[in-house]
Amino acid sequence: NIRALTVAETADYGILRIIVNNPDKCIDILRDSNYLVSETDVLAFEVEDKPGGLHNVATLMGDNGINIEYLYSTLTSKTAIILMRVNDIDKAEKLLNKEGIQVFKGDEVYSI
Repeated sequence: NIRALTVAETADYGILRIIVNNPDKCIDILRDSNYLVSETDVLAFEVEDKPGGLHNVATLMGDNGINIEYLYSTLTSKTAIILMRVNDIDKAEKLLNKEGIQVFKGDEVYSI
């Protein structure tokens, strides 16, 4: 089951970034269908689903020298879940934890 996704395109190819509940099975299916597949670590965390909910996180990252390479989001009934690729994932996770922002771990991401 797809939990979140985004699609980007270039002149020559497209990029599908996807969070699924069974990543190993998804990778096998895509590779068996002759798609090029790679795995990338991202941070997944909750913010309030209201204007400015992401602003504080973006400011926190920028103020601490962390570059946001890309992000995408999905919603629950009460919050926004942000999936974010950064240049220093460990530092970013520590900063989010320090601010009291829930960061999803491992398999928790697949059950969003």
